[in-house]
Amino acid sequence: MRRLFKPVMLLAFAALTLTLGSCKKDQQEESEETNDELKQAIVTQFVNNTVAPTYYSLAAETELLADQLKTLKGNMTQNNLDAACATFLEARAWWEKSEAFLFGAASDFGIDPHIDSWPLDQTAFDRLMSNPAMLEDLAGEDGDVAAGEQLGNALLGFHGIEYIIFKDGAPKPVSEITENDMIYAVAVAGDLRNRCFQLEVSWIGDAAPQSHINKMEELELNTTVNGGDYSYGENMINAGKAGSTYPTLTSAMVAILGGCSDITDEVGTSKIGKPHTGEDPNYVESPYSQTSITDFANNLRSVYNAYMGGIDNARDENRSVHTFIQSFNSGLDRRLLNAINNAIDKIEAMKRPFVTYYSDNSAQEAMDACQALDEVLSEAMDALKEQ
Repeated sequence: MRRLFKPVMLLAFAALTLTLGSCKKDQQEESEETNDELKQAIVTQFVNNTVAPTYYSLAAETELLADQLKTLKGNMTQNNLDAACATFLEARAWWEKSEAFLFGAASDFGIDPHIDSWPLDQTAFDRLMSNPAMLEDLAGEDGDVAAGEQLGNALLGFHGIEYIIFKDGAPKPVSEITENDMIYAVAVAGDLRNRCFQLEVSWIGDAAPQSHINKMEELELNTTVNGGDYSYGENMINAGKAGSTYPTLTSAMVAILGGCSDITDEVGTSKIGKPHTGEDPNYVESPYSQTSITDFANNLRSVYNAYMGGIDNARDENRSVHTFIQSFNSGLDRRLLNAINNAIDKIEAMKRPFVTYYSDNSAQEAMDACQALDEVLSEAMDALKEQ
């Protein structure tokens, strides 16, 4: 019996080892599968509940703005102007809350500089106003196309319109707006609408209003990744699959944080930093409506939305980068959330209007808060790459 005991025990031990090893392997595979399912849910939530509703609202508001400016051109009343100004500010808010995801269509198609360059080129504007042939083109049925093709970025987009309809932080007195001003504003607003349609259709594809899709086809504007079959939303949701530019779901999540980092750095070093440090005192965003600080805060709210899993009323924190990072490093997640909220608070506390008080120390405090946030975002990206 003694001779048989040792071999039998060894066989039993070996069998147990194989069983435990198999269970461990199964558990590991199950864990990886669950992890991938969560990553997929996070990326899908980001596309459908952060990017899509933001661009949908931006497209709708810029379409309304273009229509209201046409109405104002035909009936120059202060009430009509005030209505257009209110819509402008709503559209502007949606744009600023999209800047955490400027990667993709906004950068690939040059839409960001096309619709949001500043300061306005005053010399070029004055030259335009004394050019009858150019004004005739802008006043034509395809004035929106003429604007987009013939005017430089420093005369296009939000800030060209802002210059016409705002003054000293309020709607401009309608009596101060000329007929040529309105020809220009209507044409530029049409081009702005077109480019925001392009953002919307590029990300949500067939889910966009058919009239917006038709407009893109009419203008022959590209709305797919590299001219292929994927919309930008599909491209991200299909991360890790054939045809996507994202090799893994993790790389798509890192891209989300990368977009957050890019806009955080831009707000701190450029939007606030250039005027505050004296590098370029004229580099003040939204100087006519005097909504610079609101713009900056909305940029950081776009970071919050991207990190937390959706815009207000569409958020699901269980499907967010926030919850994923919290699952493996709760301290890092807590520091990142605190940094986002602190940056927003410091920006909101800046002395207003920024166009007047850009040298105030409160601007430096906001810059420091943005730098601190960017540092934590970089740390979070490095940590995420290892998951």
